[in-house]
Amino acid sequence: MSTITIYHNPACGTSRNVLAMIRNSGEEPTVIEYLKTPPSQAALVKLLANAGLSVRDVLREKGTPYAELDLGNAKWTDDQLLDFIEQYPILLNRPIVVTPLGTRLCRPSEAVLDILPQAQHRAFSKEDGEAVVDSKGRRV
Repeated sequence: MSTITIYHNPACGTSRNVLAMIRNSGEEPTVIEYLKTPPSQAALVKLLANAGLSVRDVLREKGTPYAELDLGNAKWTDDQLLDFIEQYPILLNRPIVVTPLGTRLCRPSEAVLDILPQAQHRAFSKEDGEAVVDSKGRRV
């Protein structure tokens, strides 16, 4: 069983880059496609607490019903925002990664390097060609 879990959206370039960096460290994570299998509210609350994030910190605006639901309005409580995320999982920003070293919303994608237990095995560049790790496995 893997010690790393990624809440992943395969349609998201940042999420794909993070998954590739996890694998570049020699780990095969548990991949949870959160749009198909959203975390329960209790699990999400725990993830956020472990990452030191608020519900508002993980709300995604782009490509979601955020604006039409007026979620930027301060009138919404955390519990209400969690209800919206449960109803519209696309509102959850991604990827969220859990490792033995911590839980993190990995935006930008190289933030995952701070919580991976193993070093990178080889050079890594993001999908857009930006170098992140050199040939010796060191952050660029």
